[in-house]
Amino acid sequence: MTQFRVERDSMGEVQVPAQAYYSAQTQRAVENFPVSGWPLPPALVHSLGLVKFACAVANRDLGKLTQSGKNRLNDQQVTALLDACKEVAAGKFDQEFPVDVFQTGSGTSSNMNTNEVISNRAIEILGGDRFQKEKPVHPNDHVNMGQSTNDIFPTAIHVAVAMRIRDDLLPALQKLHDVLKQKASEWDKIIKIGRTHLADATPLRLGQEVGGFARQIEMSIERAKRASDAVLELPAGGTAVGTGINTHPEFGHRVAEALAKETGIAFIEAVDHFEGNAQRDGLVECHGQLRTIASTLFNVSNNIRWLGSGPRCGFYEIKLPDRQPGSSIMPGKVNPVMCESMMQVAARVMGNDQTVAFSGATGGQFQLNIMMPVMGHATLESIHLLSGVTRAFVDFCAIEMEANPEACEASVEKSLSMVTSLNPHIGYEKAASLAKQAFKSGKTIRELCREEGILPEHTLKEALDPMSMTEPQA
Repeated sequence: MTQFRVERDSMGEVQVPAQAYYSAQTQRAVENFPVSGWPLPPALVHSLGLVKFACAVANRDLGKLTQSGKNRLNDQQVTALLDACKEVAAGKFDQEFPVDVFQTGSGTSSNMNTNEVISNRAIEILGGDRFQKEKPVHPNDHVNMGQSTNDIFPTAIHVAVAMRIRDDLLPALQKLHDVLKQKASEWDKIIKIGRTHLADATPLRLGQEVGGFARQIEMSIERAKRASDAVLELPAGGTAVGTGINTHPEFGHRVAEALAKETGIAFIEAVDHFEGNAQRDGLVECHGQLRTIASTLFNVSNNIRWLGSGPRCGFYEIKLPDRQPGSSIMPGKVNPVMCESMMQVAARVMGNDQTVAFSGATGGQFQLNIMMPVMGHATLESIHLLSGVTRAFVDFCAIEMEANPEACEASVEKSLSMVTSLNPHIGYEKAASLAKQAFKSGKTIRELCREEGILPEHTLKEALDPMSMTEPQA
């Protein structure tokens, strides 16, 4: 067998790997963009298959695929086309999508890659020769009917992003929230010292502190939902510049309806196809929410890292699970590796946000944004990383975290900020003087108050009760 076969497109002949399902236009793109070695994310490939399926359903139901004329398909051919689309959507042909992410800015190369694979696979399903020159199921005339890359590629990005947020990111965040909320409940009676500016502050309960983390993740869940909402409008139906040339007036609505039915996500046709084709503001908004989630995850994991510092010379108020040796030179050292993994992911997502925001602001001229492949790649990478690191953090850190009550409570009595609760009794100035005196002498606030008879014992005991300091007092 030869290694290559000859295919032809409007520019002439090109050699294509002999058994490839793609054809000439895909091969030209492979040769033109030897940039990163990163193909489209699988989620986007699957989404392209799903969008092509929805387009074929719309064209079938509108009678466009089966109408009389040169491009007419019979019912068997339509079924084969639909089946081929579903196979791409299911991931059966991921290896047939070799085009680099850094390609033509509209994603035309990947759109045609999809058209070619679906066309050839449909022919194969029909029992035909997928290498024949005349295509009974044609990549442009049938698979791409009523479509342009300019409206279909961003549609596929939106669908992929919304699906991955729903199926990956939201469950991961929900799991983290549930674990932190449970820890907060379990640790609600453990008193510890608060810290502001990394300096000693008034007491709080460890459960309150971790409950704050849980609330941050709860808000992240809401942000993830808003991120998905930002990409629910689909550009399909706008074709080349938003006018809908060469497509049926109902096409966009029917495609969105079919995608909503297939995914269970409330996709709708773009309100304005000129905006829908030309601008990627919804994707910028979406990734902005992802950036905020990344910021939250960085903050929560870093705080847990600090609380787990030690075991003898740090706070060590939370015991983190030992995952692996922490040093190649210091025997027995164990590091907060899961926290650090999450922090690195957050940094990457924040960098991706700069890519998406810059591309949205500068890449859209007139009727097309020419930065779509990198925007789609960056957004899907961010969702993938946030989802993966959150799951790992839950499984290998959060679930196994333990409170260290002794370390939490050891510093409470020594804190100079205990004096804060004496303000109503002796005033701010006297309390400040007492704190300075305690620091200088090495004594606790309670000890100084007793020595100097500042307050009666029962009043002092009530005022310096750490638990009462963790809640408002009437």
